[in-house]
Amino acid sequence: MSPVLAGVLQLLALIGALGLSYRPLGDHMARVYSSERHLRPEKWIYQAIGADPDTEMRRPAYLRGVLAFSAVSVLFLYLLQRLQGSLPGSLGFASIDPDQAFNTAASFVANTNWQSYAGEQAMGHVVQTGGLAVQNFVSAAVGIAVAVALVRGFARSNTGELGNFWADLVRGVVRVLLPLSVIGALVLVACGAIQNFAGIHEVGRFAGGSQQWNGGAVASQEVIKELGTNGGGYFNANSAHPFENPNGLSNLFEIYLILLIPFALTRTFGRMVGSLRQGYAILATMVTIWLVFTGLMMWTEFAGKGPAFDIAGGAMEGKETRFGIGGSSIFAVATTLTSTGAVNSFHSSYTGFGGGIAMLGMQLGEIAPGGVGSGLYGMLVMAIVAVFLAGLMVGRTPEYLGKKIGTREITYAACFILVTPALVLSFTAAAMALPTPAHSMTNSGAHGFSEILYAYTSGANNNGSAFAGLNADTQWFNTTIGIAMLLGRFLPMVFVLALAGSLAEQKPVPETAGTLRTEKPLFTGLLVGTIMIITGLTYFPALALGPLAEGLAA
Repeated sequence: MSPVLAGVLQLLALIGALGLSYRPLGDHMARVYSSERHLRPEKWIYQAIGADPDTEMRRPAYLRGVLAFSAVSVLFLYLLQRLQGSLPGSLGFASIDPDQAFNTAASFVANTNWQSYAGEQAMGHVVQTGGLAVQNFVSAAVGIAVAVALVRGFARSNTGELGNFWADLVRGVVRVLLPLSVIGALVLVACGAIQNFAGIHEVGRFAGGSQQWNGGAVASQEVIKELGTNGGGYFNANSAHPFENPNGLSNLFEIYLILLIPFALTRTFGRMVGSLRQGYAILATMVTIWLVFTGLMMWTEFAGKGPAFDIAGGAMEGKETRFGIGGSSIFAVATTLTSTGAVNSFHSSYTGFGGGIAMLGMQLGEIAPGGVGSGLYGMLVMAIVAVFLAGLMVGRTPEYLGKKIGTREITYAACFILVTPALVLSFTAAAMALPTPAHSMTNSGAHGFSEILYAYTSGANNNGSAFAGLNADTQWFNTTIGIAMLLGRFLPMVFVLALAGSLAEQKPVPETAGTLRTEKPLFTGLLVGTIMIITGLTYFPALALGPLAEGLAA
């Protein structure tokens, strides 16, 4: 079988698996966030944290819950790392330095999971399982909760109430993420991923030394890493490591986990607003972008010229032979179009255009399908902008799902869109202008600039993948990327919840003959075009200096 055909068949199998899961999971999540019933374990949690799950929250209270919970999470994870040397189960590792502890705490709470350290050489079992794995669950649940709050803003009228943050958070963990993670972990163990609490042990000897590895609860952390679109690897090689991702079957399953919830949330959205066709329109937009990017990535990586490319069947540098170009390309697009950041190959070793596709996927805002929750609310904000533009073109007051898009709503949407590019481009410019950050670049020229641009794009968009050529374990990068991750995660949430509250307060607008039919293919095309134009106008000059220049020079 040719490598190209193998890649296409993997893509078709993935589409089939996602299609079979779409309806049941989407409907289940709609029931979870619409139910008035609390499970007994959930009641225990509410009693422990002193929360009343039946109290409806308006936008300020919901936002305070999000920010307070996240701030406490950052502090807890920071202290856990700083105290690691004194904790049992540390495997003899020392406490983490302050700047790296801050960066890692910000990273995992912001659902970014950027790592400037080698996991198997820095983190013991307590930090890995009691700190990082826990944040993989709760940070993902926070993202879903904010998305559900925005959906309620569309679904409700004449009220500013958006639900209860604590109930949404707990239900997301208990009823969605935990059950799926248990099943997924069993599948990964069956595929060969390790799951233990073994210490450091020797796995092989060679002339002049030996190879040592530590064990860990890898499968259970791997599954929520992908399912919650987190991305932080137990080992430095991330999903390229055979303990995390042993073979082609586990690789395809992990890609499935990455895309599962973000795609299914579009059906949840359709259910909660009372129109499945609106959910299908958002799904069609996400799928269109995802398929185009996957096709382009596979084409660029298979179509390389030269003897090395011909012998290997394509651009195999930086890719595992057990996954091949097809499995690596599908994984790379899935992880950069979502806020996952897990990698099974080194994006820095991709062709110039291939690296640019991965970077552009993040710069879209990671909305196709995006992270758990963040992808849906990011796409809905883009839909509001597309409706607004359509209204300007025909001279009509824009409406979306029965709500008018006025000055206040479009201001919130514009602020949401501008936050991330401002962080990416400002920090990239500062790093290139100052003398010290440039010392961390492994390469010079266009590729070196791409390393810096990719790092801040990944951090501010809460992706977490790296270009694998930048030494980011410095005070400058740990601090600035940490700030970019926190601002890139929580500032957009401020505007999303403000938008949700504004929409929920409105009276529904009756549909007329002049209402834009947002469930039709025409609107899907308009939405795709809006996304590409906004992203192109924002990032094209920077991309021209990095991956485009490198690709054209190849």
